[in-house]
Amino acid sequence: MKKIYFQSVAYTLFLALLFLASCQKEGFLSQTSTSNLTEETVFKDSANTVSFLAGIYENVGFSASAKRFTYGPSPLNQTPNGGLDASSDEAEVYNSGGSTALAWETGTINAAVVTDDAYKKSYTNIRSVNQLLKNLPRVPINNFAKTQMKAEARFLRAWYYAILLKHYGGVHLLGDSIYTYTDKIPASRNTYEECVNYIVSECDAAALDLPTTQTGVSYGRASKGACLALKSRVLLYAASPLFNGQSLTGSRNDAVLGYPTFNKDRWKLAQEAAEAVISLGAYHLNIDNATPGIGFQNLFTLRYNTEYIFQLMRPTGNVDLEELFQPPSRTGKNGAFPLQGLVDAFPMKNGKPITDPTSGYNAQDPFAGRDPRLDFTVIRDQTLLQNRLVPGFSPVNIYQGTYKGVATGPDAVHIGTSTGYYTNKMLSPNAVSQDFTHRTDRVLPLIRYAEILLNYAEAANEVDGPTQLVYDAVSKIRERAGLVPYQLPAGLNQTEMRLAIQNERRIELAFEEHRFWDVRRWKIAEQTDNIQTKGLEINRNGNAVTYKVFDVRKRNFRKAMYLWPLPQSEVAKSPELIQNPGY
Repeated sequence: MKKIYFQSVAYTLFLALLFLASCQKEGFLSQTSTSNLTEETVFKDSANTVSFLAGIYENVGFSASAKRFTYGPSPLNQTPNGGLDASSDEAEVYNSGGSTALAWETGTINAAVVTDDAYKKSYTNIRSVNQLLKNLPRVPINNFAKTQMKAEARFLRAWYYAILLKHYGGVHLLGDSIYTYTDKIPASRNTYEECVNYIVSECDAAALDLPTTQTGVSYGRASKGACLALKSRVLLYAASPLFNGQSLTGSRNDAVLGYPTFNKDRWKLAQEAAEAVISLGAYHLNIDNATPGIGFQNLFTLRYNTEYIFQLMRPTGNVDLEELFQPPSRTGKNGAFPLQGLVDAFPMKNGKPITDPTSGYNAQDPFAGRDPRLDFTVIRDQTLLQNRLVPGFSPVNIYQGTYKGVATGPDAVHIGTSTGYYTNKMLSPNAVSQDFTHRTDRVLPLIRYAEILLNYAEAANEVDGPTQLVYDAVSKIRERAGLVPYQLPAGLNQTEMRLAIQNERRIELAFEEHRFWDVRRWKIAEQTDNIQTKGLEINRNGNAVTYKVFDVRKRNFRKAMYLWPLPQSEVAKSPELIQNPGY
């Protein structure tokens, strides 16, 4: 039986104040698995309607999930095997057993093996939105509550269409239609432009009836800020080289895959969309000057903060990321392993890349003097980790353990990790997997203000080059990170600034789903993903320490992989549904 965590509780309190309705935590989704609730009975009851909308929120984070892809001997026996982090140059899969992530790594992805979650979950939730909008006028709640619920639903519909768009390009727009199994369901794909325009119009309409931010029991629900931020992301993608006038096929189907002709004004629209979020003045980077970069680490442990614009709510007292990412000695398991290329992308604390001979980088002491975000993103040799005494587990270095990369013990390279690294991003320093006392109230970011600043910087640089406003937006990110000096070098040209912004996105937004999509929309995946990935061995002989980079896996990328294949099971249903090129 599914649990409706935050959303049903929040809506219960909210609507109770509005019309004194009595709502249950176990709502529509859980009841339908064991009862005969119909559309009629659901929407004549306020509590069931509230839970129905809560259920649409439930899947908003599936695309970004770190355990999205699985492997196993049967559909009922599956184990997590990474998410889009392992499908990009950020990380290596946990297990070489078959999974969608491994297929992306090896270039063997095809319509028969690709997971169909983006297609099915998105359309399922879009249909649910349409059901809600159809029935909302007759639900026994007051007009203010109806207006709020309608706006939230329209944002969620735009959210799921945006997921479809970045996976497949243009998809079929349902409008407000609700089809049944007896209907002939049209499957022809709308153009990319039509999809972008529809998402933007839904965001604009929803923003008019939503508060700028959501607070208190409403925290986590769609807001005006979330509407404008989603619009910013969609328009940034639309302006990018993959979609803005770059033909993939040279045929009439190009309009489904992007804009057939380039238009620089699309970058201007993306800039203005990011400016609209910034000008709200409601969102700020989480800054804590006590320790360099600590505001970056602490951000992800905070349930309530002013940097998150839209987030996946989690139950209080969770350790789901610790269970996934922490080393085996902390009873973590099944998380993807960071790659050496990601580690090397982090600059020195002085802001200079490690390839700069004046940076101070020492290959024989590679973690000294680095960007503080590196330690908060990657667990590496000598990272200090909490360790709690847990019944059934042997206590090792209680309260403060040390991970050692030598080839001994469960955490060692080639034993616990195939790259020499574990993921630290978004983990709470005080939470331990399988420890039921030391947990976190963390929620998971889906859009945060740092992304909006980088969206603005990227778009504005494409419009006018590296103006002072572009420098300022990037500087805010680097200053919070703890870099000294945090300013980018003066006098960068447009190309140099573009590369600087791209690397800033890579390290600031690591393990938040962005890298997979960024290298595609920039149309550079043929360089970033056709690589020999690397890991790091650390060996000790007395006081002597040596560092050895080793090969992990040869990655392969085909041009077709700029977009996802539509699931073969869906393409087989209708000749109207045209498969993406190369599949």
